Amino acid sequence: MKKLAGTMLKCVGFFICWAMFAAALPMPEIESPAMWRLWAEIVPLAAIVMFTFLFWLIEKKSVKLHLWDNPRKGISIGTAAGIVWLGSTVAIMLLANIITFEGSNPVPMLGVWLLAAFLNVIMQELLVRGYLYQMLKQKYNGIAAVIVTTALFTLLHGGAFEAGVIPVLNVLTMSLLMTAVLEYTGSLIAPTIMHFLWNGIGALILGGVSLAEDYPHLLNMAFSENVILSGGACKMEGSIIVLLVNASLLSIFLFLQKKQEKCSA
Repeated sequence: MKKLAGTMLKCVGFFICWAMFAAALPMPEIESPAMWRLWAEIVPLAAIVMFTFLFWLIEKKSVKLHLWDNPRKGISIGTAAGIVWLGSTVAIMLLANIITFEGSNPVPMLGVWLLAAFLNVIMQELLVRGYLYQMLKQKYNGIAAVIVTTALFTLLHGGAFEAGVIPVLNVLTMSLLMTAVLEYTGSLIAPTIMHFLWNGIGALILGGVSLAEDYPHLLNMAFSENVILSGGACKMEGSIIVLLVNASLLSIFLFLQKKQEKCSA
């Protein structure tokens, strides 16, 4: 019981320290929307990097963070899986006439917007599957690590709760998928790349994923009136198609992980 209390105290302390520090950092007045968004993503990222390092030192460097282990495997699997994840979802929805593309929009400084989205993904993955996940796994157990970090990831996307059951399940299964990819590759690189391809390409290029309201999109993705299939206000992330793709990929990576464990046993 004492061990559990101490572990949970570290989790709460880590999250609160990050949230308070990120909120306290000043936001300068920047006229460019793209540069303002970039700074808005740098601030929480800087906070999570600092507290990850600080809590790692508090643990006397005993927690293995696996931030960039196996880079070749992480990059190749993260890129391939990310393309399959987003590509299969879009292809299914296009073939089923659930979505169509209706024109495009000018997006000045698209590269800056993509960089901002990338920094946001790094922040999320460090917050959820960095120190917290590895500390819980090593100090307590893997099941606790999965439960706590999946709950945190889902709560960070709290808007899904207002949209209905399917959007919540999509966020939950996405978190489980990212964790399964982390476990299979042994590195945070792969889930970070997958997550970025989903957010960066899915939102900024295709216009089918919801990010912060000020993020622009190059293409205009139109959705059918069937909310269950199209996702409604949540766009693709509210669609049952995404839930099925998430579940399928999650099953594949869990199978690969078990097979990998048997081979190394």
